[in-house]
Amino acid sequence: MGIEIERKFLLAGDGWRTLGTATLLRQGYLCADPTRTVRVRIEGEQGVLTIKSKSEGASRGEWEYPIPLIEAAELLERLCERPLVEKTRRRIEHAGFTWEVDEFLGENAGLVVAEIELPSEDAVFDKPDWIGQEVTGEKRYYNSSLIKAPYSTWTDTPT
Repeated sequence: MGIEIERKFLLAGDGWRTLGTATLLRQGYLCADPTRTVRVRIEGEQGVLTIKSKSEGASRGEWEYPIPLIEAAELLERLCERPLVEKTRRRIEHAGFTWEVDEFLGENAGLVVAEIELPSEDAVFDKPDWIGQEVTGEKRYYNSSLIKAPYSTWTDTPT
Protein backbone atom coordinates (compact mmCIF):
# COMPACT_ATOMS: atom_id res chain seq x y z
CA MET A 1 0.00 0.00 0.00
CA GLY A 2 1.18 3.47 -0.84
CA ILE A 3 0.69 6.32 1.58
CA GLU A 4 -0.03 9.82 0.31
CA ILE A 5 0.89 12.66 2.66
CA GLU A 6 -0.46 15.84 1.16
CA ARG A 7 -1.18 19.38 2.34
CA LYS A 8 -3.48 21.73 0.47
CA PHE A 9 -3.51 25.54 0.31
CA LEU A 10 -5.38 28.39 -1.29
CA LEU A 11 -3.32 30.85 -3.30
CA ALA A 12 -2.29 34.38 -2.36
CA GLY A 13 -1.37 35.96 -5.66
CA ASP A 14 -0.69 35.14 -9.28
CA GLY A 15 3.08 34.53 -9.10
CA TRP A 16 2.50 30.85 -9.98
CA ARG A 17 0.87 31.60 -13.36
CA THR A 18 4.17 31.94 -15.24
CA LEU A 19 5.73 28.84 -13.66
CA GLY A 20 5.60 25.20 -14.72
CA THR A 21 3.75 23.77 -17.70
CA ALA A 22 -0.04 23.58 -17.79
CA THR A 23 -1.65 20.16 -18.37
CA LEU A 24 -5.39 19.51 -18.70
CA LEU A 25 -6.84 16.89 -16.33
CA ARG A 26 -10.30 15.35 -16.57
CA GLN A 27 -11.40 13.09 -13.77
CA GLY A 28 -14.47 11.39 -12.46
CA TYR A 29 -15.46 9.20 -9.55
CA LEU A 30 -16.78 5.65 -9.66
CA CYS A 31 -17.07 5.87 -5.86
CA ALA A 32 -16.95 9.11 -3.86
CA ASP A 33 -17.74 7.70 -0.42
CA PRO A 34 -16.19 9.62 2.53
CA THR A 35 -14.32 6.46 3.59
CA ARG A 36 -12.90 5.65 0.14
CA THR A 37 -12.76 6.96 -3.39
CA VAL A 38 -12.21 5.33 -6.75
CA ARG A 39 -11.18 7.85 -9.39
CA VAL A 40 -10.59 7.68 -13.13
CA ARG A 41 -8.34 10.38 -14.60
CA ILE A 42 -7.05 11.40 -17.98
CA GLU A 43 -3.94 13.53 -17.76
CA GLY A 44 -2.65 14.51 -21.16
CA GLU A 45 -2.60 11.21 -23.07
CA GLN A 46 -2.53 8.88 -20.05
CA GLY A 47 -5.35 7.13 -18.20
CA VAL A 48 -5.07 6.32 -14.50
CA LEU A 49 -7.27 4.50 -11.99
CA THR A 50 -6.72 5.62 -8.38
CA ILE A 51 -8.12 4.21 -5.15
CA LYS A 52 -7.77 6.23 -1.94
CA SER A 53 -8.68 5.49 1.66
CA LYS A 54 -10.16 7.92 4.16
CA SER A 55 -7.84 10.76 5.16
CA GLU A 56 -6.35 10.73 8.62
CA GLY A 57 -4.73 14.10 9.13
CA ALA A 58 -2.73 14.78 5.97
CA SER A 59 -2.25 11.04 5.21
CA ARG A 60 -4.25 8.37 3.42
CA GLY A 61 -3.71 5.12 1.57
CA GLU A 62 -3.34 5.46 -2.19
CA TRP A 63 -3.13 2.86 -4.97
CA GLU A 64 -2.64 4.03 -8.56
CA TYR A 65 -2.71 2.02 -11.80
CA PRO A 66 -2.23 3.07 -15.43
CA ILE A 67 -5.14 2.09 -17.67
CA PRO A 68 -5.56 2.40 -21.44
CA LEU A 69 -6.61 5.89 -22.51
CA ILE A 70 -9.64 4.59 -24.42
CA GLU A 71 -10.89 2.74 -21.33
CA ALA A 72 -10.39 5.81 -19.13
CA ALA A 73 -12.42 7.88 -21.61
CA GLU A 74 -15.22 5.27 -21.65
CA LEU A 75 -15.35 5.16 -17.85
CA LEU A 76 -15.48 8.96 -17.65
CA GLU A 77 -18.25 9.10 -20.23
CA ARG A 78 -20.38 6.15 -19.14
CA LEU A 79 -19.91 5.41 -15.43
CA CYS A 80 -18.51 8.35 -13.48
CA GLU A 81 -20.66 10.62 -11.34
CA ARG A 82 -21.39 14.09 -12.66
CA PRO A 83 -20.11 16.70 -12.94
CA LEU A 84 -16.64 15.59 -13.97
CA VAL A 85 -13.81 17.51 -12.36
CA GLU A 86 -11.78 19.36 -14.97
CA LYS A 87 -8.74 21.44 -14.18
CA THR A 88 -5.46 22.75 -15.46
CA ARG A 89 -2.50 21.58 -13.38
CA ARG A 90 0.92 23.18 -13.12
CA ARG A 91 3.74 21.31 -11.44
CA ILE A 92 6.14 23.82 -9.94
CA GLU A 93 9.48 22.99 -8.32
CA HIS A 94 10.31 25.06 -5.23
CA ALA A 95 12.96 24.46 -2.57
CA GLY A 96 13.25 20.71 -3.19
CA PHE A 97 9.51 19.96 -3.42
CA THR A 98 6.97 19.87 -6.23
CA TRP A 99 3.86 21.99 -5.83
CA GLU A 100 0.81 21.11 -7.91
CA VAL A 101 -1.37 24.12 -8.63
CA ASP A 102 -4.85 23.23 -9.86
CA GLU A 103 -7.02 25.83 -11.56
CA PHE A 104 -10.50 24.33 -11.83
CA LEU A 105 -12.78 24.64 -14.85
CA GLY A 106 -16.48 24.13 -15.56
CA GLU A 107 -18.75 24.14 -12.49
CA ASN A 108 -15.68 24.61 -10.28
CA ALA A 109 -14.23 27.59 -12.23
CA GLY A 110 -12.74 30.21 -9.95
CA LEU A 111 -11.28 27.73 -7.47
CA VAL A 112 -7.48 27.47 -7.44
CA VAL A 113 -5.58 25.33 -4.92
CA ALA A 114 -1.99 24.21 -4.45
CA GLU A 115 -0.94 20.85 -3.03
CA ILE A 116 2.38 19.54 -1.84
CA GLU A 117 3.21 15.87 -1.21
CA LEU A 118 5.53 15.33 1.73
CA PRO A 119 7.69 12.45 3.01
CA SER A 120 6.13 12.74 6.52
CA GLU A 121 3.36 14.70 8.22
CA ASP A 122 5.90 16.75 10.17
CA ALA A 123 8.18 17.51 7.20
CA VAL A 124 9.45 21.08 7.06
CA PHE A 125 9.05 22.88 3.73
CA ASP A 126 9.41 26.39 2.37
CA LYS A 127 6.24 28.03 1.06
CA PRO A 128 6.46 30.15 -2.09
CA ASP A 129 5.14 33.70 -1.65
CA TRP A 130 2.01 32.83 -3.66
CA ILE A 131 0.83 30.26 -1.08
CA GLY A 132 -2.01 31.41 1.17
CA GLN A 133 -4.35 29.84 3.74
CA GLU A 134 -4.03 26.13 4.44
CA VAL A 135 -7.18 24.07 3.79
CA THR A 136 -5.79 20.55 4.44
CA GLY A 137 -8.57 18.38 5.82
CA GLU A 138 -11.39 20.75 4.83
CA LYS A 139 -13.61 18.27 3.02
CA ARG A 140 -15.26 20.74 0.66
CA TYR A 141 -11.87 21.19 -1.07
CA TYR A 142 -11.56 17.46 -1.82
CA ASN A 143 -11.96 16.82 -5.53
CA SER A 144 -14.48 14.08 -4.68
CA SER A 145 -16.57 16.67 -2.79
CA LEU A 146 -16.57 19.06 -5.75
CA ILE A 147 -18.86 16.69 -7.69
CA LYS A 148 -21.51 16.93 -4.96
CA ALA A 149 -21.06 20.60 -4.11
CA PRO A 150 -19.28 22.38 -7.00
CA TYR A 151 -17.47 25.62 -6.22
CA SER A 152 -20.07 27.55 -8.25
CA THR A 153 -22.70 26.65 -5.59
CA TRP A 154 -20.68 27.86 -2.60
CA THR A 155 -22.12 30.94 -0.92
CA ASP A 156 -19.01 31.67 1.14
CA THR A 157 -16.24 31.46 -1.46
CA PRO A 158 -12.69 32.19 -0.26
CA THR A 159 -11.03 35.43 -1.28
